[in-house]
Amino acid sequence: MIGVVVTAFAVLGLLTVIPGPDMAVVTRAGLSGGRSAALRATFGVVAGLMVWGALTVVGLGAVFAASAEAYTVVKIVGGMYLVYLGVSTLWRSRTRPHAARSAPAPVPSSGSSWRAGFLTNLLNPKIAVFYTGLLPQLVPPGWPTAPSLALLVLVHGLLGIVWLGAYSILLTRARTTLEKPSVRKALDRITGTVLFGFGAVVVAEAR
Repeated sequence: MIGVVVTAFAVLGLLTVIPGPDMAVVTRAGLSGGRSAALRATFGVVAGLMVWGALTVVGLGAVFAASAEAYTVVKIVGGMYLVYLGVSTLWRSRTRPHAARSAPAPVPSSGSSWRAGFLTNLLNPKIAVFYTGLLPQLVPPGWPTAPSLALLVLVHGLLGIVWLGAYSILLTRARTTLEKPSVRKALDRITGTVLFGFGAVVVAEAR
């Protein structure tokens, strides 16, 4: 039984640390607004996970995952949102050197970073597929299904906070280096390209 629990936690941990749109969104927030913005994006990401987790626990996640039409719509909307984030980040990289010489770059509002993290996960139907397809297989034999799923979702959320939170702190500790216009421009371009690429792939898969 202990081995099954350890395996479940290990799978959730592996899925948490694999780089994806979540990390790209947190990076985008950290580069534009510092540590507080990165942490807000982190909590937004986890809030999106909790929504999908709650739907899975009550059984609605499976219904959604089984609907090809709903899956496609959310996939397209989610992909387009990532494309929008990528394009806006790339555009910001074009103007950042000039802004750095004249005035400080605008800091995102307190809710925009959280909203970006939240929508990135809320509009990601692959999370619904993961929660309804893989998560039930991680429930130890003999454990009650709904409470066990809720526990696994909470563990996944906690791992996300720890991992992305630590990444946010490490990212923003390099502020002296990151504030150099050439470095910020390069990182914005990399992050924007990653977000655009994720979004483009998602949209292409939905066609």
